[in-house]
Amino acid sequence: MIDILDLTLEDLRGEFAVLGQPAYRAEQAFAWLYKRGATRFDQFTDFPGALRDVLAARFSVGGLELEALFESRDKTRKFVFRLADGPGIETVLIPAGARRTVCVSTQVGCKFACVFCASGRPGFTRNLRPSEILGQILFLRDDLDAGLTNVVFMGMGEPLDNMDNLEKAIRILNAAEGFGLAARRMTVSTSGIVPGIERLSRMGLQVNLSISLHAATDELRDRLMPVGRKYPLAQLLRACEKYLQDGGRKITLEYVLIAGVNDRPADAEALARVARKLRAKVNLIPYSPVHGLDFKTPAEPARRRFLERLQKAGIASTLRESKGGDIQAACGQLAGRIAPAHPSDSKKG
Repeated sequence: MIDILDLTLEDLRGEFAVLGQPAYRAEQAFAWLYKRGATRFDQFTDFPGALRDVLAARFSVGGLELEALFESRDKTRKFVFRLADGPGIETVLIPAGARRTVCVSTQVGCKFACVFCASGRPGFTRNLRPSEILGQILFLRDDLDAGLTNVVFMGMGEPLDNMDNLEKAIRILNAAEGFGLAARRMTVSTSGIVPGIERLSRMGLQVNLSISLHAATDELRDRLMPVGRKYPLAQLLRACEKYLQDGGRKITLEYVLIAGVNDRPADAEALARVARKLRAKVNLIPYSPVHGLDFKTPAEPARRRFLERLQKAGIASTLRESKGGDIQAACGQLAGRIAPAHPSDSKKG
């Protein structure tokens, strides 16, 4: 049985054509699913009963099972969803003023095994389908009425390693006939998958691109991020420059500061050169400890000095405090398992 949430509007039109139905029926169904949050075909009240029966026999409407919910002291919330075949994935809701950003997972595990990150430690299991990517967003919108404003594909996995399903999810979210989320409110993060950046550019949508850089020289990048051995820095920068030329939005460089590893003056100078080349903004993120790893967070003065070096070099840069660290929801901490909750955390499931 086909999960109807795996289908773009174009796909859905094709399916309805096979059923001998006009294209407007596909658009009505799309609106029921993504504007009105329908989860059953008997909710399609403007469809004939016979057609609702046909749809129910041909399609399912996917949904995710919430296994646990943790709330941080800073109001960040982490959701653990259990997939139908057993694995768990994690999704984070981050409040910031009027913004409500959902950080979405795209894979179970991760192939790329950045040495400081929890997501790749269990290894890679599989890609998430569009319905499973979208299910995280739909749950927060429909079950929690979370007032979502932005979506970032920065959770478990490497989004551009799952490009077929990611593209479908983005197009479904962006379609005016359904969810209607502006491309500029979506951000795709990548550790540097060059073919994926090229394909994202060909989509023709002004989706924000965020590069998880974490090292501005090949030598250090190869040590921290194995992806650098396949896609060296020069190749990555060429792909980013082409993305900008093709009309993509301004690029952001995400840089996790790790004490004694990538927080030296020379690292700041190298990062400034890369940012200047791409006319990119830099987000500095203090390392969030991962159980079993020996990396440390730089002290506050060291973090400030690194930021000041970038700013003196003329680079637009911010020092972003990771949110949700007490519930293992901060950058690099998602691992698809239920971590022990802080005593003040709330847990539902």
